[in-house]
Parts: sequence; structure tokens; C-alpha cells
Amino acid sequence: MARIDVPMPQMGESIAEGTVSRWLKQLGERVERDEPILEISTDKVDAEIPAPQSGTLIEILVQEGATVEVGTVVAIIDTEGGAAQGAAPPEPKVEASVPAPPATESPKAPVPSAAEPVAPVGSEEERLRQRSTPVVRRMAEEHGISLESVQGSGHAGRVTKQDLEAYMDGKGGESAPVAPRGAGLAAAATPPAVAAAAGAPSDLWKRFYSQAEHPEFPVREGDRVEPMDKIRRLTAEHMVVAKRVAPHVHSFIEIDFTSIDRARAQNKSRWAEQGARVSYTAFVVWALSRALREFPNLNATASGNHIIYRKQVNVGIAVDLDPGLIVPVIREADTLSLVGIGNKVVDLADRARARKLSPDEIQGATFSLTNPGVLGTMVGLPIIPKGTAGILGTGAIEKRVVVVTDPVTGHDAMAIRKRSIFSLGYDHRIVDGADAARFLLRVKEILEAFPDNA
Repeated sequence: MARIDVPMPQMGESIAEGTVSRWLKQLGERVERDEPILEISTDKVDAEIPAPQSGTLIEILVQEGATVEVGTVVAIIDTEGGAAQGAAPPEPKVEASVPAPPATESPKAPVPSAAEPVAPVGSEEERLRQRSTPVVRRMAEEHGISLESVQGSGHAGRVTKQDLEAYMDGKGGESAPVAPRGAGLAAAATPPAVAAAAGAPSDLWKRFYSQAEHPEFPVREGDRVEPMDKIRRLTAEHMVVAKRVAPHVHSFIEIDFTSIDRARAQNKSRWAEQGARVSYTAFVVWALSRALREFPNLNATASGNHIIYRKQVNVGIAVDLDPGLIVPVIREADTLSLVGIGNKVVDLADRARARKLSPDEIQGATFSLTNPGVLGTMVGLPIIPKGTAGILGTGAIEKRVVVVTDPVTGHDAMAIRKRSIFSLGYDHRIVDGADAARFLLRVKEILEAFPDNA
């Protein structure tokens, strides 16, 4: 029997773990080389994982819904077509809207990658590896927290990111009921508030209560409880971390789009002949990328007591997936023409909505842009993505009555102009208010003087 391991792959330089979303092949099935056998989810992207060789799927080591480190063997293929031995098929999915309790049996221990040294059995390092993921261990190290002091709510007492965040927020003590170490979620005690509630609706609700991450919030009669989908859960996690890490400040400026409208009208037919679509967003990205060259602290990130100034200007653009969002990245935007940026915006947005982006296309942003104005919002206060120093929010572009000065006579007059309010969220550790004001003013100058600054 020739056995081939199927490891959890590395889907990006910053990704340390992945979740098995769905097995596409069942135990004992024949698989062909490069044929997708399972789907995985990471905090960046979903992907189908192909078989490394043709053969028979003889072991499934990681069940659906389980999260394991990169390099962990998730399945074994027999290239000589042997029979499946000693492996259990994936657990059936629960169709109820309330999640079913996980199995209490301990899963097979993950196999460490060849590059990762195996700690002696029973050592502190080995215990921490079993009780956490690389992401959790890195977070704990950054905040000077011993994982031995954090009670885990994951399977077999595993410490999750939520456990660590709750501990840092002061909620990891006795106020929040958690499962004892070494016990699965199904063994967690029912919260007192739930036990005291008269006539719990059903065993299904009891199982939900015992698994709830925040059981202090009671579920009342008539409420509907649904688990977050993957995108919403990951977005929630990222936003909590980003808001905690960076001290947020916001500044605002109003932009006149008169010159931009004039340029779009004059060039519309020429751009159409080139097959290009140049939206307002393309103009904003074009202006941003030029301004970021002049303000390197807005194109940077704080790292401990150091500042990393990014060489490339990579602008992430938030795309509404309704529900959820994703942020594809226009790399080296400052080297692209207006038309080139316009084409990139359309291409990335279309493929984002079709779920066809590759992992590297949603990583590496050095600054971000979000456009709530497209849905009519006047202004927003966006959260700065972790690892960057700023994000620009663009409000709705609307006709407004403003005072303008005649350049010849110097007289003031009332006029109708298309205007928008821009909000800049910035990390006050490395960007001061004056820096933010100068940056916004420069963006305003570039946009309002188009095409003079083109």
C-alpha cells in the first residue's frame, strides 16, 4: 500500500490555519490527481483542495468544521487503490437552524509538518500546541498573556481567539461560564440564567445554550437564533481586533466633483472605444495613490515601537457582497494610469462578487477605501484594517447649493455643485491630526484640479 498524505495547504503568507468546510469525496471513493476532494476556509479565502495523486481515499483525519494548522495531514490516499481502513466518514450535517453539539470524542491528533519540530510529550510547549493555534499563541505572546491562565471553550479545552479576546477584555474570569479544561463543548455546564428560566423550550435549545459563546445574552421566546456565516464571523473577528489595536481618529473634508464630471463627459466615448469604464471610485483611487506617495506615514503600519513604511502603494477596495464584504487589492496603484485603475476596479469587483478571487488578490493592502456613499450614506466612520494606518470613506456624491467665487470679478454667488464628504480614519499612534488634514487637502486638490494634476 502506497500512502500519500493530504496536508492542510498554505493559502497565503499570513495564514496559519484553515477550516475543513466540506468533504467533496467520501471514504473509500476513487480520486484522480488534481481532482478537488475537499473545501477549506481561511480568514482570507475559500478554496477547493485537489488530490496530490490518483488513488483511493482511505482515511479522513479531520472532520467538517474542524480548524487545524497549516501542514496538518487531513486525509490519506492509497495510490494503489487499497480499501479504507479504520477511518470514520464525515459527520452528517445538522439541518436545524441551531447548531448541534460537537462530538465529545477527542479527534485524532494533528500530524505536525516536517518543518515544525515536535516538542517532547508532556512538555509545556507541547501542551500549548494542543490547546491553541499559531494565531492564538502569537496574540498571547504580543499581549504578554500565558495561555495556561486562559480557560478554553473549544474542543478538549482548546483556547480560541474569542477566549483570548474575552480574557483581554476582562470577561475571561468567573463571570462567564466556560467548560472545564479537557472537556468538550458538549460537556459545558448550562449557564445559571438558562437553568433558572422556566420551561426551556426543548432539548435543542438546551444544547444551543450550552454551546453559546456569549450565554449571558438570554434567548427569549419568539427570537430566532442563527449561527453567523463564515464571512460575517471572520469580519466580526477582524473588526474587533482592528478596533482594539489602533486608536482611531477621524477627519473630514468636502470634495467638489465638478471637474471630474466634466472630464468624464469629455472622455466617455473615447474610454468606451478602449473598452474602459472609469467610475468615480477609479478617480478616488487614482488621487489616493498619488497622495500616498507624498505622505508615507499614511502608507505605513505601527509594529511595536517601530513604524514600517511600505514601499508599494496597494489600495484595498471594499466590495459589498450583500451580505458581507471583501477587500480586493489594487497593487502598485500609483504606477497605473486612470484608465488602468478603472479597469482594475471593475475586474476585481466583478470577480469578488462571483467568488473568483485568488488568495493573493485580497492580501497586502497598505491603505483601504470604502464607499458607503454608493448606497446613499452621507458620511461614515470606517474601521482601520489591522496592519495599515488609514482608510478613506467616501460619502454620496450629491448636488448641493454652495457659495462660489467668480475668478474674474471676485464676487460670491450661489451655485449648484456635485459634492461629497470624505472621512479619513487613521491610526493616531503614527498619524497626527495635522498630517491627516494635509493628506485630505492634497486629495482634494488632486481631484478638484483634474486634469491639471493628471
